[in-house]
Amino acid sequence: MAHSLASSHRFSLLRSLLSFIVANPCPCSPGIFSCPQIEPLFRFVIDAFCRSRKLSDAVFAFETMKKLIDGRPSVVVYNVMINGYLKSGDFDNALRFYERMEKDRVKPDVCTVNTLISGYCRNGKFESGLKLFKEMKEKSCRPNVVSFNTLIQGFFRERKVKEAIEMANEMTQSGCQFSTVTCEILVKGLCKEGQVLEASDMIVDFCRKGLLPKGFDYCGLVEELCGKGNAGRAFEVVNELWMKGDVPSSIACTTLIEGLRRSQRREDSFGLMEKMLKDGIVPDILTFNYLIQDLCDLGRTMDANKFRLLASAKGLEPDEVTYNILVYGYTRDGRRKEGENLVDEMLDKGYIPDIATYNRLMDGLSNSTSSTLEKVGAIHR
Repeated sequence: MAHSLASSHRFSLLRSLLSFIVANPCPCSPGIFSCPQIEPLFRFVIDAFCRSRKLSDAVFAFETMKKLIDGRPSVVVYNVMINGYLKSGDFDNALRFYERMEKDRVKPDVCTVNTLISGYCRNGKFESGLKLFKEMKEKSCRPNVVSFNTLIQGFFRERKVKEAIEMANEMTQSGCQFSTVTCEILVKGLCKEGQVLEASDMIVDFCRKGLLPKGFDYCGLVEELCGKGNAGRAFEVVNELWMKGDVPSSIACTTLIEGLRRSQRREDSFGLMEKMLKDGIVPDILTFNYLIQDLCDLGRTMDANKFRLLASAKGLEPDEVTYNILVYGYTRDGRRKEGENLVDEMLDKGYIPDIATYNRLMDGLSNSTSSTLEKVGAIHR
C-alpha cells in the first residue's frame, strides 16, 4: 500500500498510513523485537517524500521510524535525508543532519561523504569539501571514483588546473580507475582554460599507459581541436587511439572529416572515410556525399564510386544526391559507359535525376546510342 500511495503522490494518505502503523504494531514482530520490515518500508517512504521535496514529511517519517525500530537507523536512511536536503537546495539542514548522524554514532560511508563534498562544491565552499575529503581518508573511509571526480571538477571550477591534474594522478596512485566521466571532466576543464593541446597530450598519455577507460568518446576533444584549427593534431590523436583499440564514435569521425576538409587536408579525409567504412563505422549520408563531391571535383569519380560500393556493403545506402553527384562526375570525366550504367541503376532504384543532372546527361552522353538517354528523356518529357 505504501508503494502505491507514494507512486501516485497521495502523500497525505501516506502520512496517515504511517500513523496507523505506529498505532498498530506489526503482528509478525518476534517477541520484544520490532518487525524487520519496518526500516525498509520507512526508508522507501522517506525517499519518496525527499524526491517530492516534502522534507517536513520526510523528517516526520524518520522520527516515527526511530521509535519503532531496534537500535539506530542505518547509514542508508541518513544518506537519503542528507541527499534530500541537498536536492532541495537546503545545504545547511543537510549539514545539520550529518551532525545528527555523528551524534547518533552512525558511521558515515563513502556515499555520505561524496554527497557532502558535492554540496560544499556547489555552494561555494570547495575548501571545506577538500577538508572533508582528507578527513575521509584519515577515518579509513576509502574514496571512490565519484569522490575524485567531484573534487577534480571542483578544482576546475576554482580554475586550479594544476591541482586538478594532481588529483587525477592521486586517483590512479590510490588504485582507483578512471571512468569515462573522469576523462570528460579533465578534457572539458583543460579545454575551457584554452589548453586544448595539453588535453590531447593527456588523453594520448592515458592511452599509452592503459588508463583510458573503454567506451570513452573523445568526440569532444576532436571537436575542440578542429574548432581551434588543429585538425592535424586531432587526426594524429584519433589514429593513435584507434590503433591501440580505442575505436572512435561515428560522430567523432565525421567531426574530424569536416575539420580536415576545412583545413584542405582532403587526402586525410578520404583515408579516414575508407578506414571508417572498413571498420564498420557508418557516417551520415550528408558527410558521405560531401566527400563523394570532393573526389569528383578532383576528377576521381571512379574512386568516389568505389566508396559508394563499400558504403553500401556496410549498410549506408546512397541517396538521390549521391547518384546525381556521381553521374555528373562521370559525364565531366568523359566516362560515358560508367555514367549510363549508374543512371540505369539509379532508375532501377526509383531515383529520378533532377533537371540539372538531366541536362548534364544530355550534354555528356549526347553521342551515346544506348537506351539510357531515351529512358531519362521520357521521364522529363
